[in-house]
Amino acid sequence: MPITVIPVEGLPLIRPGDDLARLIAAQVELVDGDILCVASSVWSKAAGNLRSLDECVPGDRAIAIAAKTGEDPRFIQAVLDESESLILEHPFVLSVLPHGHIGVRAGVDQSNVDGGQVILLPRDPLNAAAGLADSLLEVSGARVGVIVTDTCGRSFRRGQTGHAIGWSGMTAIRDFRGETDLFGHELKITEEAVVDEIAGFANLVMGESDAGVPAVVFRGIPPWTGHDDLYWREGEDLIREALCRVHSVRPLR
Repeated sequence: MPITVIPVEGLPLIRPGDDLARLIAAQVELVDGDILCVASSVWSKAAGNLRSLDECVPGDRAIAIAAKTGEDPRFIQAVLDESESLILEHPFVLSVLPHGHIGVRAGVDQSNVDGGQVILLPRDPLNAAAGLADSLLEVSGARVGVIVTDTCGRSFRRGQTGHAIGWSGMTAIRDFRGETDLFGHELKITEEAVVDEIAGFANLVMGESDAGVPAVVFRGIPPWTGHDDLYWREGEDLIREALCRVHSVRPLR
């Protein structure tokens, strides 16, 4: 069965309080089994998950980090406030968020938002995805999966790709362990991060800068089974442990 990719075009600039589900359903006819990818920035705008830099009073830690990174201390304070812990302070802030995601500057974003404000990632991305799925069912009658995406860098490679930070209606991982390959060999370690693969393709369709396509519908992706352990647990992530040993960043709290 072919997979169809549908950019959701024609959406207005999203403002706090907008009914995101209704706006999306007005632009595309959804059917059961669709998977909707939506940029976290758009979800956060609709939810009012924004912060004015004027409200951010930088503390000593933010001022010290900003002096090294060359950034606005108020912005760094917003990053620290969203972070559970830090892995790096310089040359950029690499944050661990409460829901497990690790991202540059805690995903706090100054692009495509009115001046003087920053966009924050959803505090509970899984709940954000589930809530949007419920709202889409209410306004469209279609049971769709939802993936909330963010653009992130990757270890060992240059460039950013789309990543899933929240999902609903599917498992994050397709687990092949215990299955066999074409030659009958048992697969012992293969776990496919399907939500990230879909998010990456969605990011290609969404584009960056002023492309104006914040949501993408995927139709015809076969269902899969697996689990939701997308993030390494503490003690499993070798890269994180190595960075923490080398940089010895002080705890935030």
